[in-house]
Amino acid sequence: MPPRLRQVVLVISLLYGCWLGMQAVHELGHVLGAWLTGGQVSQVVLHPLTISHTDLAHNPHPLPVVWGGPLVGVLLPLVGWAAACLARLPEQHLLRFFAGFCLLANGANIAGGASAGIGDCGEMLRHGTPIWLLWAFGLLTAPAGLRLWHGQGRQLGLSVDPSQVTLRAVAVSLTALAALVILGLIVGGE
Repeated sequence: MPPRLRQVVLVISLLYGCWLGMQAVHELGHVLGAWLTGGQVSQVVLHPLTISHTDLAHNPHPLPVVWGGPLVGVLLPLVGWAAACLARLPEQHLLRFFAGFCLLANGANIAGGASAGIGDCGEMLRHGTPIWLLWAFGLLTAPAGLRLWHGQGRQLGLSVDPSQVTLRAVAVSLTALAALVILGLIVGGE
């Protein structure tokens, strides 16, 4: 596969995989929050062509459930990247990019949605979370995500020389994307 094609395939599969993976870990956080607080999940939607969401049949403690999404959504990818670093995996830069994506997406979602009171933010505000805490979460996580992305252009082939992109990185990214699409199709859609 020519270097430029490897670059294009890696970037597209990585970005779409990060989007689907971010939604999966975010919804996992809501599910864990529900299970830990005695809630009952009725449906999780992860279809690759929709915005994910978790519906509960019974939710006795909505605040931990709603906060579970962004908290697990940023912590689990960081733990995954740390584990990859400890194991010295050659493609740990892909998990670093994913962790940065999750930090940025969850932080921007919570801080940006705070003023409008939409989605998870509306639920957080209705159940007593002060708006300053939503903004603080975003101000902490979004810049941290950008910081993780800093300096990764060369490994992703975004420098002048796309030959830095390995065939192995492309294969890992495509495999992860395929697994996430399959997961989304299995777990649910509307």
